Amino acid sequence: MASISIYCSIFILISLLPRSTESLCSTKPLIFSFGDSNSDTGGLVAGLGYSISPPYGRTFFRRSTGRLTDGRLLIDFLCESVKTSFLRPYMESLGSSFSNGANFAVVGSSTLPKSIPFALNVQIMQFLHFKSKSSELLASGSQKMINDDGFQRALYMIDIGQNDIADAFAKKYSYAQVVKRIPLVLAEIKNAIKSIHDNGGRKFWVHNTGPLGCLPQKLWLVKPSSKELDPHGCISSYNSAANLFNEGLRHLCAQLRSEMKDATIIYVDIYAIKYDLIANASKYGFSSPLMACCGFGGPPYNYNINVTCSHGDAQACNEGSKFISWDGIHLTEAANSILASKILSQQYSTPRVPFDFFCL
Repeated sequence: MASISIYCSIFILISLLPRSTESLCSTKPLIFSFGDSNSDTGGLVAGLGYSISPPYGRTFFRRSTGRLTDGRLLIDFLCESVKTSFLRPYMESLGSSFSNGANFAVVGSSTLPKSIPFALNVQIMQFLHFKSKSSELLASGSQKMINDDGFQRALYMIDIGQNDIADAFAKKYSYAQVVKRIPLVLAEIKNAIKSIHDNGGRKFWVHNTGPLGCLPQKLWLVKPSSKELDPHGCISSYNSAANLFNEGLRHLCAQLRSEMKDATIIYVDIYAIKYDLIANASKYGFSSPLMACCGFGGPPYNYNINVTCSHGDAQACNEGSKFISWDGIHLTEAANSILASKILSQQYSTPRVPFDFFCL
C-alpha cells in the first residue's frame, strides 16, 4: 500500500508540471523583471560578487547560478512556457546580449527605503538607463538592441513587497505599525508601473506576496505560541499583514487599469497558490510543509539563522525529496514547478488571460 501511495503522489506531481505545449507567441518574447529573491536569476552575484555555493542549483543546473533555490525559479518556468531563454541579470556584463529582455530583480530588495541598492526605485532607474542606452546604440548603427516597439510590446513583471513586510516585523514593529507602512509600499509599486508606462511599457504582470507566516525561517525566529498559529501552523499575524498588502495591491491594479486605458495589467494571486501547497501538501506529494530541505536543526523547521543552507554544518535533504521549502525562505524547484503550472492555468489571474498574451 505504501508503494501505491508513493506512485500516486508522483503521478499527481508530474501531472501538475508545466505543459510542454507550443507557445502561441507570434513574435519574439521580451520580458523585463523587477523584484527580490523570488525572481533573482543571479543579480546579487553579478552586482556584488556575493558567493552562493552548492547545494544551491543542484537539481537542474548542476551548479550554483545565483538563484536561491535548488534549481529553477518561477520566472524560469514562465520563460520556458513562451520558449525563450532564461532572463539574464541586468548587472551580468559577461555573456549577456539581453535580446529577450533583462532581469533587474536582486535578492533582498524591497520598495523602501527607495534610495538604496537595489530598491524597486533603483531597479526602475536601471531599466530607464538600459532603455536609453539601447536607443543610443541603435542610433549609432547597432542591430542587436531592443527598439521602441520592442519595449512597448514587452512584458513587465513585478514581484516585490515580501521584504518590506518581513523587515518591518524583524525590526519589532507592532502589527499596527507594519500595516501602516503598506500604503507607502503600494505607492512605490504604483510609481514603478507609471514610470514604465510613461516610457512606453503597456503590458504588466504583477504578483502579490506569499504567506510570510508559513516560512520556516519566520517560524524559527518568532517561535510563536499555539495561539499565534493558524490551523496549518503558520503565524497568523504575518499572514494577515500579507493579505492586507495583497488586497491593497489588487485594488491598485484595478485603479491603474482605469487610469491607463491603453495598458494591460494582470494581478496574480501567488498567496493563494502557495498557501494551498502548505494546506494540502500531501495532495501534491509533499511532506513536512513547514520544514526546510536545506538547513540545520531537524524538525519541525530544520532552520537555524546561524547555520543556513550551504554554510557550516547545514545539510540538504536527499535530491528528489518532496519538500516545499528549500532553505527556509525560498521554494524548491518542485514547488516552483507547481506554482508555474497553477499560474499558467489562468485561474489565479485577474483578468484571466494566458501568460503569453504579451507576445501574440
